[in-house]
Amino acid sequence: MPRILIVDDEPDLVRLLDYNLKQAGYETITTSTGETALALARARKPDLVLLDIMLPDISGTEVCRQLRRDASLKSVPILMLTAKSEEVDRVVGFELGADDYVTKPFSVRELVLRVKAVLRRGGPNDEPTEGNTEIGPVKIDVGAHRAFVEGQEVILTALEFKLLQMLMARLGRVQSREQLLSDVWGITAEIETRTVDTHVKRLREKLGVARDLIETVRGVGYRMKSPTGE
Repeated sequence: MPRILIVDDEPDLVRLLDYNLKQAGYETITTSTGETALALARARKPDLVLLDIMLPDISGTEVCRQLRRDASLKSVPILMLTAKSEEVDRVVGFELGADDYVTKPFSVRELVLRVKAVLRRGGPNDEPTEGNTEIGPVKIDVGAHRAFVEGQEVILTALEFKLLQMLMARLGRVQSREQLLSDVWGITAEIETRTVDTHVKRLREKLGVARDLIETVRGVGYRMKSPTGE
């Protein structure tokens, strides 16, 4: 049974999330502070963290930063809960490695669907099984979920790895933002396509010398090209 760590200081919301996620078949752990969340995550690794940005002790973005720095927790999916006025914090959360976000107020049904989508895309059965595993200086080991540029390992989140794998598998083919949202995020509902742009930007930064292999097709989306331009 997947274990979800809920981190929010609104008691009514926590109770609502706790009840509905349990009804959906998940085990839940709840806390209202960032420091306790980190301690709970380190004591018993969750399968996903629902993380509010505004917490009474340390910010959700700082919790996200520390989770991504922890070798045993860096691959745990993080779904951030934000208010509409917190766009800057949301972008920072993505830069730090958050996998998705839900904007308050939200429907519980939408949140449960997002949780299912994030957990599903993190599983091995949801990965494309065929496609390129080496393009120019970029190489991926699908089984080990590891990526390398010029022989040096690049640390990617589960979502970044799947995004890279999807682009490599479809070498030279333009992928619209909507298609990437569906295939990588597992979401068909309408959400801001800026989510895709932010993750591509971060992936390019991590690829370093290979960043230009991911091309922006203006007005459409993205594609990966070979070093020869094919």
